[in-house]
Amino acid sequence: MTDIYWLSPTEGAVSFPPPENALAEPNGLLAVGGDLSPERLLAAYPRSIFPWYEEGQPILWWSPDPRAVLFPEDLHVSRRLARTLRQSNITISVDTSFKAVVQGCAAPRQYDKGTWITPAMLQAYEQLHKLGYAHSFEAWDGKDLVAGMYGIAIGQVFFGESMFTRISNASKIVFVKAVEYLQAKRFKLIDCQIWSDHLESLGATTVPRTVFVDYLGSLCDPPGNTSCWNKDHTRYIGKTDS
Repeated sequence: MTDIYWLSPTEGAVSFPPPENALAEPNGLLAVGGDLSPERLLAAYPRSIFPWYEEGQPILWWSPDPRAVLFPEDLHVSRRLARTLRQSNITISVDTSFKAVVQGCAAPRQYDKGTWITPAMLQAYEQLHKLGYAHSFEAWDGKDLVAGMYGIAIGQVFFGESMFTRISNASKIVFVKAVEYLQAKRFKLIDCQIWSDHLESLGATTVPRTVFVDYLGSLCDPPGNTSCWNKDHTRYIGKTDS
């Protein structure tokens, strides 16, 4: 593929090109344009496609190859991390502060002053949250939100979008407890999108895009019939024996 497919905001939500048409460089760039309506986002994720762009750019749609994934049963907790979990006073909640988590993910990092979570992105995922598809996990030190992650749940797949941390190890704690929570809810696959050493240390691996698409075909319910969870507003201690 040498030309980028341009999506019109007036085209149907399912008007994405096949994922195999994505560019090799930059890896996974598939299409440009369209909108961030719930209908389009819910059409994109089960096709292995997600939006990722910066303020001032048009909407960019991606389907990288290979794909970073985590099978919940493969979660790896090192001895050091297990000790941190046992000793931590951090508590974890689910779906209690979705907007604050996304805003935390959007805040500039020390190593990167930019953000891909634009105001339009925040609004779009807030809509998905209200519809019951987007969910957040929060880590608290007392009343202070110290880490969080959010993503999209469709069928038995959780599509991880972003996470942040404000204190050491809090992001690892919220990640571990989120995976345990998802496994308890019988989720079979967590999409990590892009591989990193950090994710690999927690048990993530990579699969070819074709394999990932096959997984989605069997594990994602049609959006209209999704079995995604209701808002739990649950709070529990972030320890391995909780």
